[in-house]
Amino acid sequence: MNGSGPASVFVAGGHQEIMRRTLLRLPSIMEVMSETEDRRDHDTGSHGAEDGLVGRESSEIAGRYGEPAEVCHVQYSRGGGRAALNRPMFLCLHGWGSNEADLADMMRYVAPYNDFVSLRAPLVLKAEGPGEFGSGIGAYSWFHAAVPTGEDLDRDIFAAAGAVDMWIRRHIEAERPIVPIGFSQGAALAIHLLRVHPERYRAVVALSGFVAPGVVPGTAPADPHLAELNVPVFFGYGNQDSVLPKYELHGAVAWLEENTWLTVKNYHSLDHAVSLEEFNDLSQWLLLNDISSGVV
Repeated sequence: MNGSGPASVFVAGGHQEIMRRTLLRLPSIMEVMSETEDRRDHDTGSHGAEDGLVGRESSEIAGRYGEPAEVCHVQYSRGGGRAALNRPMFLCLHGWGSNEADLADMMRYVAPYNDFVSLRAPLVLKAEGPGEFGSGIGAYSWFHAAVPTGEDLDRDIFAAAGAVDMWIRRHIEAERPIVPIGFSQGAALAIHLLRVHPERYRAVVALSGFVAPGVVPGTAPADPHLAELNVPVFFGYGNQDSVLPKYELHGAVAWLEENTWLTVKNYHSLDHAVSLEEFNDLSQWLLLNDISSGVV
């Protein structure tokens, strides 16, 4: 979601995603993933049957669905993400073909007085470096396809959630409230963090996102208990989304309604994108849920 300023409607280009287009002691994602570590170690590559949580070869991005991943590049807000320690920190998760700089402008608009950290997805579509219009930061993906489905999505989203969860454990104080916020792939991942480690997150913001089916055992271990936690979720999407089918969006709304404390907003004539109207609704929701503040 690149734009010229915090009040713009972000339009992507190149490889970027189309943007027209208490608590219960739940097992952590790393504990669940460790149960399959030996099986992953014995994975023989593309010629074997599916093994553990690693699946088939992708035809879009080199590698196999569900391969373990690691977050290596991030971008912090002012003060290294430590300028507003008394408020929740936003965890920004970009979409297909974007990068960690993508959500910075949006955050300055919807929650200007909160800290944030924006993570770069681990799968490379276009490496950073010189380009036609100067040096570029590159284009990346959380999954081995733009919008994977079925078991492929289950495997990839669990691996991505594992990478994010591990990064949080290593770099963010355990007592710091975190609010994942994402667009498209990033929105799906933000939602899935609740399905693996819900007690860690204060709330979730998902814009034009989707939900994994959860058909692969072990990829959504917190599902049986998630509804009891009543985690606040803001889900926004466009009625004219040309990337995600309506049944995907409506299915996400239905699942979130059953499992979270959901606020849903849909926007007439909006494609796979965000808008100022959505930003204003989100800002109000953050204030009502005592996540952001209108004053320094």
